[in-house]
Amino acid sequence: MNIRHTKLLNIVNEKKRVAVTELSSLLDVSEVTIRKDLSMLAQMGLLRREHGFASMSESDDIGIHLSFNYETKHRIALRAAETVHSGETIMIESGSCCTLLAKELARNRSSITIITNSAFIASFIRSSSSVHIILLGGDYQNESEVVVGPMVKKCLSDFSVNKLFVGIDGFDEGEFMSNNLMRAETIRAMAKHAKSVIVLTESVKFKKSGVAPLLPLNAIDAVYTDDGITYEAAQTLNAGNTHVYTVPHEKDE
Repeated sequence: MNIRHTKLLNIVNEKKRVAVTELSSLLDVSEVTIRKDLSMLAQMGLLRREHGFASMSESDDIGIHLSFNYETKHRIALRAAETVHSGETIMIESGSCCTLLAKELARNRSSITIITNSAFIASFIRSSSSVHIILLGGDYQNESEVVVGPMVKKCLSDFSVNKLFVGIDGFDEGEFMSNNLMRAETIRAMAKHAKSVIVLTESVKFKKSGVAPLLPLNAIDAVYTDDGITYEAAQTLNAGNTHVYTVPHEKDE
């Protein structure tokens, strides 16, 4: 993908449904060019084409989510990676920012052990010789490529780590939220085996809710996000003794 495709995806991701005419104006290219872009991106599964419009693809596919606001997610991952040292054992749950964190650790740390329930993360960093991956067993969710359920809890019984990194789907009344009940239950189980829980997420998630409670505010030690987080959300986190670390949000070049 080129820069225009990245910008187009970010616009659709933000607005959810956008007219071809609006995309043409925002990106300063012809509608013919926009339609060609949309055809290519739709074939890749990154969005959906409608008559005269483009909309978000409804999917939990991490590979798709990585395509949106990549630079912001990468900055969040890099900042969070500063807390992890060579030789450490950590747990990482699924999500775009968490995937990029694992990638950074695989590239620039040595003798790292990553315990994860994400088959996608395990595959994403499989070529690295500096990381030992422990993939938890359980019920496999095909689209998100994570394992969940009671088997995960049994696997976790033998582990205890200093840090667990997780992603979220929303934030509601001082509680972190998930869009998947079984994943929420699995993350809560993982949190019981970690001394500190760290959230990696884009600031836009603080403007969304979710279908299932994930973790209460007092269970989260730190949040790594971008500087688009609202003052109110940051104040709520700080009031709950959750440290907030921000990075610059992705800017259009």
